[in-house]
Amino acid sequence: MTTGTLTIDLDAIVANWRALAAMTRAETAAVMKADAYGTGVPRVAAALAAAGARKFFVAVAEEGVALREAAGPGAEIFVLSGHGETDTALIRQLNLTPVLNSPAQLRRQFDTLPGRPFAIQLDTGMNRLGFEWDDWAAVTDEVLAAGPRLIMSHLACADEVDHPMNAYQLDLFNQMTEGMRVARSLAATGGILLGPAYHFDVVRPGIGLYGAAPFGAGKNPLRLDIPVIQTRALIEGEVVGYGNTWQAKRPTRVATLAAGYADGLQRALGNGAQFWHGEQPCSLIGRISMDLITVDITDLSDEPASLCLIGPQQGVDVLAETAKTIGYEIMTSMGARYNRQYIGG
Repeated sequence: MTTGTLTIDLDAIVANWRALAAMTRAETAAVMKADAYGTGVPRVAAALAAAGARKFFVAVAEEGVALREAAGPGAEIFVLSGHGETDTALIRQLNLTPVLNSPAQLRRQFDTLPGRPFAIQLDTGMNRLGFEWDDWAAVTDEVLAAGPRLIMSHLACADEVDHPMNAYQLDLFNQMTEGMRVARSLAATGGILLGPAYHFDVVRPGIGLYGAAPFGAGKNPLRLDIPVIQTRALIEGEVVGYGNTWQAKRPTRVATLAAGYADGLQRALGNGAQFWHGEQPCSLIGRISMDLITVDITDLSDEPASLCLIGPQQGVDVLAETAKTIGYEIMTSMGARYNRQYIGG
């Protein structure tokens, strides 16, 4: 097989969900956006449902198709983008719960799916999605009379524990929901770590399920191995890859691996990324191209069949730091060509 293998440890993901759940008295949901952050909704959602997760969140209604099949008819699936103009049939068919973000979405829900479940998102300062103060005040009584399943908001700076925006949003959320007998949710992974004041009734971990920042205490459930297609010997002075950006300063053995930016390996990883052969690091050299990358294996005692990019030696956050991005982008960019295999669960 000349594609990379992404191994996903379902037991580790479940352990991370349980560890986050143990930090709160709130019900712990699971965010399954972007195909479970690139790991595959069918197996991941089924494992979490078996472990006790009953609430799930997706970004758009279409993501609810695979999730409903995996999580079963009893799971509650919230759609964070709400009720769009073309979403009505899918929301009805799959019994999804749209998180309504505006007066227009509220009217669409009440006109086309009266009596069906819905949730509300409030904008507490992120200025992205949700009802603003005045719009919310105008419809509060109508909404509460219809019985929303959840009222939520989203923290903008939860990864920064001491950021003043956290306390500001918490205060505004409390003001906008004061006295309402409806389940409330403010915290994703970062918010869980901020403490009980942010937890309310439902918490929504996403990236934390995979042990990535800000939940650095979690287990790494991922391993990505890339096969070696060919090796060659270079003499001092020879160059590698597009643009001749890397030149050998010594006799060098180079391995060409079957992955590239089409598989989610951003070109920025060429600025110092390491692969691993057991405990031995090997430097990525030259430019990352669409389907191929080159790695210096001079210091290895043998010629490897594959090299490990994500695994025990480095998780997604190390790669993110190298590429000057975040672990979310590394995870959700992992390509469809990888052979995804599962252990545990």
